[in-house]
Amino acid sequence: MKHAKTATQNACKLCNPLGACLAFRGIENCVPFLHGSQGCATYIRRYLISHYKEPIDIASSNFHEESAVFGGSHNLQVGLKNVTAQYKPEVIGIATTCLSETIGDDVPMILREYTKTYRNGTPMPIMIHASTPSYQGSHIDGFHAAVRATVETLAEKGERQNLVNMFPNMVSPADLRYLKEIFTDFRLPCMLLPDYSQTMDGGPWGEYHRIPPGGTPASAIVNAGRATASIEFTSTLAASKSAACYLEEAFGVPRHQLSLPIGIKESDKFFELLETLTEQPRPEKYEDERRRLVDAYADGHKYVFEKKVILYGEEDLVVAMTAFLREIGMMPVLCASGGKSGQLKQRIIELIPDLEELGIKVREGVDFMDIEDEAKLLKPDFLIGNSKGYTMSRKNNIPLLRIGFPIHDRFGGQRAHHIGYRGTQELFDRIVNTVIEQRQNASSIGYTYM
Repeated sequence: MKHAKTATQNACKLCNPLGACLAFRGIENCVPFLHGSQGCATYIRRYLISHYKEPIDIASSNFHEESAVFGGSHNLQVGLKNVTAQYKPEVIGIATTCLSETIGDDVPMILREYTKTYRNGTPMPIMIHASTPSYQGSHIDGFHAAVRATVETLAEKGERQNLVNMFPNMVSPADLRYLKEIFTDFRLPCMLLPDYSQTMDGGPWGEYHRIPPGGTPASAIVNAGRATASIEFTSTLAASKSAACYLEEAFGVPRHQLSLPIGIKESDKFFELLETLTEQPRPEKYEDERRRLVDAYADGHKYVFEKKVILYGEEDLVVAMTAFLREIGMMPVLCASGGKSGQLKQRIIELIPDLEELGIKVREGVDFMDIEDEAKLLKPDFLIGNSKGYTMSRKNNIPLLRIGFPIHDRFGGQRAHHIGYRGTQELFDRIVNTVIEQRQNASSIGYTYM
């Protein structure tokens, strides 16, 4: 008889406010601010810096024993005052932590009190509050909570504009740059939120910036309620957590929900939607990208066909990658996530109707001990997921192909493409080369030509 787990070891997820801090980092002139202990900010900074290789400041209200007993109102107000004075931000993104949520701090009320006390006729930063306790959800939940809170705070009604809102999910800076290139080529104005393509992957500075340049301007987010459509890359996000759903309900902006466009089929859906919205064909360069990808599938099929894979990560990434792996003839024997949306299996079945017949296992709310136990039985050819699976990979001598976040033990994770024809091409090349390398290493004599 199985016993319910009350805790996990090496969970297949990260903490809720981490995702919120990344999302806030994608807003121009914004400082992420954690209402909680300094340790939370230090942990999140370490994770983000290790992956993106960029400095990142995260402010904190610095809870201590007295704050935990009597509340953190004083700490939050002092912290906001100090951050405003030192950084002079246009926006402060405030995410709560387990401690402030557990003691029940009423952050909206505290912010109202702060505004009354410190306004004094002078402009104040826009303050956006997202509730992100880590005892609920994962880093992707915090990411979406921050995006929705931003839209709820800033979006306004107005006359319709030739504008599309793009909510890309937690993709890489390279993916964000690719999306901006696509919208530019379609000549379709786009409000991309969040946009950390520069703030988390910028060039060297001639002089130090307290807040790095880049991000989505607050003035652009104001127009989100006036857009003609919203596109959202997610298949597992509940309507109550969706920024695009909020805009549809509050302002009548139509929502178009797509899976992450990984693979030819899902990328086709994205480009077909853009063609519909713009009433024009896709630029020829994307037809060229698609043709090269089809050719690569044909060239590399003999290497990847029926290779068994264990796939893990954020639920939306797992859904999209599962469909892609089946598209190229691979067998994802286990699709696992630490998320608990309750939607993972159903969303995969919608893309792979013969899931049960193929014997593909789907598990949510897992940790890496669960995945390792499954790996011993399923005997996959390799793993696909983030760097947190390295220990399992090394222990069981199963190659690991690193995608998503975090990638801590390889260089360039922030520049890895995942989406669209271009991103799929890079993923496919890496997968084929991983298989070839495995064959070379397993051979008694090896080979230098294929």
